[in-house]
Amino acid sequence: MAELRTEEEQLDALKRWWKENGMALIAGVAIAAAGIFGWNAWQNYQENQASAASARYQHLINLTAGTQLDDASLSEARELVIEITDNHGKTLYADLARLIDARLAVAQEDLADARATLEAVIDASNRDYVKGLARLRLARLQVDDGEAEAALATLEAGVPDALAAQRADVRGDAHYALGRESDAGTAWREALDLAEGRGQQLYGVQLKLDNLGLQHQGLDS
Repeated sequence: MAELRTEEEQLDALKRWWKENGMALIAGVAIAAAGIFGWNAWQNYQENQASAASARYQHLINLTAGTQLDDASLSEARELVIEITDNHGKTLYADLARLIDARLAVAQEDLADARATLEAVIDASNRDYVKGLARLRLARLQVDDGEAEAALATLEAGVPDALAAQRADVRGDAHYALGRESDAGTAWREALDLAEGRGQQLYGVQLKLDNLGLQHQGLDS
């Protein structure tokens, strides 16, 4: 571009540039502003959705905290699960609500529904820990339903190490149901060792070993 030597030439050049580019500049600023507004609106929407999901889930927890639920509370709880999963289906709250729903189905002795709910969690969740919890609970139901081999396969499909003690406990239950008392005892001892090593409480396992006439030596023995 030739050097502009006077203020008038500079002003004329600015006017020509503005005429050629001014609308595009205004449009660009408007689009950028709209983008910022849209992003902030989306962020606010997401925060509001998260708060709503949290509030509904907390209400579900409070509603199901007791050992016994009357019919009205049970119905309200299951409706809450539907609301959470319908409106917040991709969140952790939805996964946890489905796990509670499976427990409520067991309380109603609807084991088929409980199993279907747990299988849905396993299929849909992208959270390994949640999937592991669902597999543990499904395996327990399979043992109770006389499907101990299926329970062992469910456990092998993937339960995270954080739940290793519980996994060994259920594996022992499956072996015992299949008449493999030695394997059951080995699994239950492993469960207690893992729980002890992690400072966890694992209730009922020592009673299972006592029933077999076996002792748990412990990590320090």
